[in-house]
Amino acid sequence: MSHDPRIAAAEAALERGDIAKAVTLASALCDQRPDLPDGWYLLGLAEAAAGRVSRGLPLVQRAVAQAPTPRRLAQYARLLSLGRRDGEAGRTAREALALGPEDALSLDTIGCVLARLGDHEGSIAPFKAAVTRAPDDSGFRYNLAAACGFTGRIAEARDHYEILLTREPHYARAHYALAILERQTASSNHIDRLRAVLASTIDPLDMMRLRYALAKELEDLGCHDDAYAHLANANAVRKRDLCYDFASDAALFDALETGFAADVLPGEGLDTRAPIFVVGMPRTGTTLVDRILSSHPDVASAGELQAMPLAVKEAAATPSRVVVDAATIAASLTADPRVLGERYMARATPHWPAGSLHFVDKLPANMLYVGHIARALPHARIVCLRRNPMDTVWSNFKNLFAPGSPYYFYSNDLMDIAQYYARFDRLVAFWQSRFPGRILELGYEALVADQEGETRRLLDHCGLGWDAATLAFHANTAAVATPSAAQVRRPINADAVGRWRVHAEALEPVRRFFEANGIVVD
Repeated sequence: MSHDPRIAAAEAALERGDIAKAVTLASALCDQRPDLPDGWYLLGLAEAAAGRVSRGLPLVQRAVAQAPTPRRLAQYARLLSLGRRDGEAGRTAREALALGPEDALSLDTIGCVLARLGDHEGSIAPFKAAVTRAPDDSGFRYNLAAACGFTGRIAEARDHYEILLTREPHYARAHYALAILERQTASSNHIDRLRAVLASTIDPLDMMRLRYALAKELEDLGCHDDAYAHLANANAVRKRDLCYDFASDAALFDALETGFAADVLPGEGLDTRAPIFVVGMPRTGTTLVDRILSSHPDVASAGELQAMPLAVKEAAATPSRVVVDAATIAASLTADPRVLGERYMARATPHWPAGSLHFVDKLPANMLYVGHIARALPHARIVCLRRNPMDTVWSNFKNLFAPGSPYYFYSNDLMDIAQYYARFDRLVAFWQSRFPGRILELGYEALVADQEGETRRLLDHCGLGWDAATLAFHANTAAVATPSAAQVRRPINADAVGRWRVHAEALEPVRRFFEANGIVVD
């Protein structure tokens, strides 16, 4: 930064969160000294901090063009990532890293951009450098710990979380991350510590995270009633705060079934065979199948991409702030399928690991977009995971999904999840009738019972030759950034099959609901 006191004043306003003041000061500086990149840089950051990323991006870009320092490039990469311009964000972040940034914030920012793009292995180096330069910064160390966990460096992740908790005993995110990092045992767990911290915590969000952490560890130890009590409490609070009503999701399912009952998205789609979509309800084995497929030499995992939801939203051009709703689905039905396919590939390609013929997009919510996928990408393969409905309900109920994602708002109430499952089940049948032969339904229980037979069926549907490496998916060293990370690093097993039965009494209303709606639970 320049020594100009006006720049220092604008920077100070930005740091203390006085965004309006920062905008005023930086705007005046840009008017008076347009030759100074610091003014454009600070104005861009202030606009982005005010939620106006599209206005902030060109301002920071102008500062970068004038003087491409590592700090400016790192922040430019961050704004590009927020603006969903993933390819440019990745290139810019790596350019910033190549210039050898010295400050911890820039290093951490670069790591965050790479992690957001799914390059968790690449994020390790900048995260480690940030912690080396600022070892007392909790946020930097948390990011490093998370990246270590995603990339299988379990002992390192554990050590970093423990350092955080030694310094900040009430750091609820670290407690939860540590709980799900690995399976807890009677001789090695954090239950007493979690109980003590929960008893002295007053922040509702922290209490929720601590209850999920306690439930996970208690379940690992077989303390099922205690685990359920914490889950029921946390989910009830979360549902209350979200004000969720299943009617909103029901309207979305209605829009899909009504819209795609007709011959919509007329025209030819994009001629590419690269994508393999793994869809389904969350917590049904989508990560497992992603690992199986990406263990094949011709396939790599691209992670859970927002590429199709964003491509559809862009095509629909609806004004709502949410990515998907009934109005967006309705407005998207006249899109050119080839353009939709091109938009998808433009967003997905930056996540497509080099050297692979195919990539897996394993966003479970792509089940809502099967109609768009079938028309826009006529040669893409689609695999839909199915799991016992009772186990599906229980696994959704016990998982802490991203708090702000509307995809998972249904997951905080057993009967909401049951209703969602029933509509999902109906939607799968609708897609199968509408696009016969396009979707392979793969049962989690069948895969556990006959790993090789079901894996061969999976590879055949995806147009892949047999490779025995797909049976050793647990040896796959690629990063995993989902709640199933610990499970998929173990050989296939039946531990999770029928787990709902230990909570049969609490789930009895769900069982009766499924029975009344003709959904087989055994």
